[in-house]
Amino acid sequence: MRPAILVMDEPSSSLDPLARRKLIRLLRSFKHTKIIATHDLDMVLEVCGRTLVLCNGKLTADAAPLEVFNDNRILKSSHLKKPLMMQGCPVCLKNAP
Repeated sequence: MRPAILVMDEPSSSLDPLARRKLIRLLRSFKHTKIIATHDLDMVLEVCGRTLVLCNGKLTADAAPLEVFNDNRILKSSHLKKPLMMQGCPVCLKNAP
């Protein structure tokens, strides 16, 4: 099959870390349009070039993932937290790069 568009709903849900990493590699290799509904914000950072955020049925953001996740106003109004990889280490209390 050679689809032009791939639509997925929570593709990383219930995957172990190894299977999740394989999925991310596979999605990154797919060069056509991907529409992914997910709560896995770390996967969004690794896979998506554009992010649409929906909150209570309304579009609250439409931008590159880093732009969305670095905008505290968007995060607060959308009831989101930064992806884990952007939150820093909870043990040593250092910020993420």
